[in-house]
Amino acid sequence: MNNNLSKRIFTSIILLTVLLACLFFHKYLWLLLLIIASVVSFFEFNNLAKKIWNKKIISVVLSKIISCFYLIFFTYSVFDLSKYEEIIMIHVLFVCIFSDIGGYIIGKSIGGKKLTKISPKKTISGVLGAFTFSLIPTILFSIIYHERMIHSVTEIFLITLILSFICQSGDLFISYFKRKAKVKDTGTILPGHGGLLDRIDGIIFGVPAFYIIEKIFY
Repeated sequence: MNNNLSKRIFTSIILLTVLLACLFFHKYLWLLLLIIASVVSFFEFNNLAKKIWNKKIISVVLSKIISCFYLIFFTYSVFDLSKYEEIIMIHVLFVCIFSDIGGYIIGKSIGGKKLTKISPKKTISGVLGAFTFSLIPTILFSIIYHERMIHSVTEIFLITLILSFICQSGDLFISYFKRKAKVKDTGTILPGHGGLLDRIDGIIFGVPAFYIIEKIFY
């Protein structure tokens, strides 16, 4: 467990470093990174779809169309969100990453009752750990950047918990497809860690969800 945890944390740090470097260096470098991540995720997801529906061409084509349009929306929403307030973008990224790490650490350390058959490794303790850890960056950002926060404390904490829930749901969604395809990882682009989609599934679902919440309610 310690070795896997170390790899997970190391990968998260590398990914976060690359994300932040591109975000602050130049907006078009950030856009290029988003496009690359979306393209890789598109191919990884559709490789799963091919394994699941290898004899159902219509299902494979539909999965390509749906995932293509969704990832275009993902790219647009993340890029548009980052143009206005970078600190908000960073906060959302940290929430997604901490939610993933918290679910892994607590789930592996405590274990207990399984959450669902879709992903046998997921436990109820892991879900609670994900919710708890997702609040850590929110608390820190609320203290450090309280004057720049555009929402009340109650709203920020509620949005954080919603984001954590969506990130975990995204993780389960990808896990479901991996289970149906009978594979452990979505790809091999990250040696020793699996595919890119394995590491950013929470971000891919969490950030667009935050974008929609902002557009609808604020």
